[in-house]
Amino acid sequence: MTSTRDTPDAKAFDVEIRQLVAEDAPRYRTLMLDAYERFADAFTSTAAERRAKPMSWWAERIADPHGNSVAFGAFVDGELVGTSGLEFETRDKTRHKSLLFGMFVLPEQRGHGLGRSLVNAALRHAQSRPGSVVMQLVLTGGNAPAQRLYESCGFAVFGIEPMGLCIDRGYRDKVHMWRQVA
Repeated sequence: MTSTRDTPDAKAFDVEIRQLVAEDAPRYRTLMLDAYERFADAFTSTAAERRAKPMSWWAERIADPHGNSVAFGAFVDGELVGTSGLEFETRDKTRHKSLLFGMFVLPEQRGHGLGRSLVNAALRHAQSRPGSVVMQLVLTGGNAPAQRLYESCGFAVFGIEPMGLCIDRGYRDKVHMWRQVA
């Protein structure tokens, strides 16, 4: 999907939303490490934990050869500025579920619909997978803009995990959301 949007300063730019491939792993890693550093409370993993992962882990995370994990990228003028990931359950009793993960858009690119486009790309992919019925996600409590985005995409809260994250300033709840894929 490619489109052109106007930024507040009326400069046009090209936007592409596409499924990432293994060759995108270095750019994906750079973007996500930046996200883990600058927005640590939004993620369960730390930047140090993810920095220690080999490039092969990053490549498999976005393009699992078995199809159980994929990621989508938002590219503005050829630069990766946002991402969403989707992981499918593999156990017999839960393979109808998927998990939206690693949702992130650079702050300077927010407000242009990229987040919604990334969620929708994941939803379309889940819809194309036979037997896929439910998509879930987890976000840090208090992240109102993210929760509003997910709710506008059809997700609903089904539970709050008290003290789901332990950070240096205390604990943060985790909000669990879901929606039907169809």
